[in-house]
Amino acid sequence: MSTPQTRAARLVRWYPAGWRARYGAEFTELLVADLDERPRCWRRTGNVAVSGTLARLSQAGLGGQRLAAAEQARASLAALGCALAVFLTAGTAVWSQLLVGWQWAPPSTRAAAVGTVVMTGALLFFLVLAVLAAAPVGWQVARRGFGGGAAGRGFGGGAAGRVNVILVAASLLVLVIGGRHMANGWPGTGGHPWPQRGLVPGGMAAFGWALTVSVTSYWAHPAALLAFPAAELAWMVISPAALAGLATGLARLIRRLDLPPRLLSYQARLGQLAAAGMAVFLAGAASWVLAGQHGPGTLFRPGAIDVAELAVMALALAVGWQAMRRTAPR
Repeated sequence: MSTPQTRAARLVRWYPAGWRARYGAEFTELLVADLDERPRCWRRTGNVAVSGTLARLSQAGLGGQRLAAAEQARASLAALGCALAVFLTAGTAVWSQLLVGWQWAPPSTRAAAVGTVVMTGALLFFLVLAVLAAAPVGWQVARRGFGGGAAGRGFGGGAAGRVNVILVAASLLVLVIGGRHMANGWPGTGGHPWPQRGLVPGGMAAFGWALTVSVTSYWAHPAALLAFPAAELAWMVISPAALAGLATGLARLIRRLDLPPRLLSYQARLGQLAAAGMAVFLAGAASWVLAGQHGPGTLFRPGAIDVAELAVMALALAVGWQAMRRTAPR
C-alpha cells in the first residue's frame, strides 16, 4: 500500500516543475493531511488533476492566468511553434499526396486543383515567415553570442542552451540527410508530362514526401507494412523522432530567449500571421478532402488517413490560435 506521502507526491506531479519548486512542499503537506483524513476521494484527485492541467496550460501560454507580458509572448510563441510543427507534418503529408498524383495526371476535380495551389502558396508563405523570424533573432544571437555571460544566458546560453542547440542541429542534420536519401524513392518520379505539371519542383515535392512518409495508414496494416524495404521502415521510425526533437529544441530555445521588447512584439505579429496562414492551408486541404473525388481514377481520391490529418490540423490550428490570442494587450 502506498503511504500518504507517496500518494501526495504523485498528485503534485500534475503541476509543472516551476510551480512545484515554489509551492510544492506546502501543497504536499496539505495533501498528506487530507489523505490521512480521507484516504479515498475521487473529487480530490479530479480537482488536483484539473488544477494541475490548468497550471501547465498557463505556463505554456494557452490558458488560465496570464504570465508577465514578455514571458507570455515567449510561451505563446513556443506553443505556436509546437502546434505549427504538428500542423505542417500532417499538412505536408496531404500536400505531398496530391503532388504525387499531380505528377502523373491533371487533377480530376476542381477541388483537388484548388487545394494543391492553395496549400503550395501557404507553404511558400510559411517559408517567408520563417526567414523573417529567424533573421533578426540570428543577428541578435550573433551580436551577443552564446557565451557564459549574462548576454549568452539571455539568448539560450549555458549548459541547457547548448543542449537545445545541439538537439536542433542534430535533428536538422538527420532530416536533411535522411530526407534527401529517401526522396530517391518518391512515387512521383517518372510521371506523365502535362502543361501545369511543374507547379512544384520535383526535388521539393520529393523531399516533402520523404519527411512525412511515416504519416500513413499502413501502420494499421502490419502485413503490408513489413513488406517495405528495411531502410524505409527505419526511416519511418527515425523521421518522426527527428521532427519531434527539432520542435522540442526550438520551443525550449524560444522560452529562453531574452529578446528586446520591440523584437518580441515583432515575433508575436509574425506568429499571428503564421496562425492565419494555418487557417488558409487548412481551408485548401479541406476543399479537397471534404469534396472527395467524383471523376475516374484513384490518384486524387482522399482516404481515411486524409480525414484524420485534417482533424489533426484543425486541432493544431485551434491550439496555435489560442496561443497567439493571449499575446494581445490586456
